[in-house]
Amino acid sequence: MKKLALLFLLLATVSVGCKKKGCTDPAATNYNSKATSDDGSCTYPAAETETGPYLIVKLHFDSLQPRLDNFGNPATIPSDHSAQSPVFYGMSAHYIEFAQNIYTQLGAGDVLFHGAETTAGGANAVNFDKAIIKGDNEVFLKIPLKNITPDTYNWVRMSLTYQNYSINYRYNGVDYNGRLAAFVGFNTYITNYKVWNTTVNINANKLQGYWAFENLGIVVQGQATTTTVPNPLFATSPVPAGSCVVTGSFDTPFTITGNETQDITCTMSLSTNKSFEWYDANQDGKYEPGAGDYPTDMGLRGLKPIITP
Repeated sequence: MKKLALLFLLLATVSVGCKKKGCTDPAATNYNSKATSDDGSCTYPAAETETGPYLIVKLHFDSLQPRLDNFGNPATIPSDHSAQSPVFYGMSAHYIEFAQNIYTQLGAGDVLFHGAETTAGGANAVNFDKAIIKGDNEVFLKIPLKNITPDTYNWVRMSLTYQNYSINYRYNGVDYNGRLAAFVGFNTYITNYKVWNTTVNINANKLQGYWAFENLGIVVQGQATTTTVPNPLFATSPVPAGSCVVTGSFDTPFTITGNETQDITCTMSLSTNKSFEWYDANQDGKYEPGAGDYPTDMGLRGLKPIITP
């Protein structure tokens, strides 16, 4: 219950008083996944001191995976909307947890990773300055297997916070390609970020669904009304409203014995199947901001964890 209470404190859109201090930088050797406030104690030795074998976590973006809704069911596109599968250049996650079964409450499984947070913008938020951003099939996380609690796990939960991808759009009858940055975490403190070639200065918190689109050196910003977050366990293990915790199941139960001698890779295959959705004013299937089109959904459409030795 203590882990569950802590997680709800960190992921909810409002914050409450108690904070646990410690090192919140996952790159440090003394990183504390349960710390909610950085106390400046992080240490960074010249050489890696932890020994393997390791769990290696990679991100993969798959436009051919099933397109799911918030409850993990196949999703269709509303009649007045259109959607496309973006080309992803980077993504960041804030939280990774292995869950034993369908009744394992959020935070009661084995929490492998919890990114840095801050109150610099007022309310508690993801600290984008310390976000780990990786591309397709790149290593996002590497932790010793000895740090994972021996058990059999059936589910993975992953809280996503940031996406950067290219999309096709039309302007004055001509088709172009632009870049979109989307912040899908529960709340994100941003000093600045680069959409494509342009740096945007914020120095404030931005709620889930904030986005910026760039082409030809022009940046347009906005707020999506919806962020789809598939969670097939909604009936038995709900997640806090406003968080972006995507849930997916292993094809076969994944067991950690504590006696592993070789590295294990867990690829988080994320469905990007028509994940960029917009209101299509003239129903032509083209994203045309000048014709009244605007983004309505930038969530991910499913998660499939894949284990390889």
